[in-house]
Amino acid sequence: MPRPTAAQLAYGSCTVIFSTLAMLLLSQTSSGLGIAVIALAALALGLLVAMTVPLPRTRAVTEPAPARVVEERVPAPREPVAATIEPIREPSAP
Repeated sequence: MPRPTAAQLAYGSCTVIFSTLAMLLLSQTSSGLGIAVIALAALALGLLVAMTVPLPRTRAVTEPAPARVVEERVPAPREPVAATIEPIREPSAP
């Protein structure tokens, strides 16, 4: 069973808190049984919201692509370059 993500915990907790407050204020109940029913309903609603938050998608494991056959390319023959030695030029003194 995967662990809940931070988003699931946050959405579920906020749903429980706000739905409990809203139902208590709207129903104006003062009996212990009424408060217990509202609390259980809020917990069920929070659990429902937490479980329906989209989970991060995992990447599907796929088989590696078959190796492509690469044609061998023979480099074109290069002509040798004649190396010339040039004297080092130094700036003249003023």
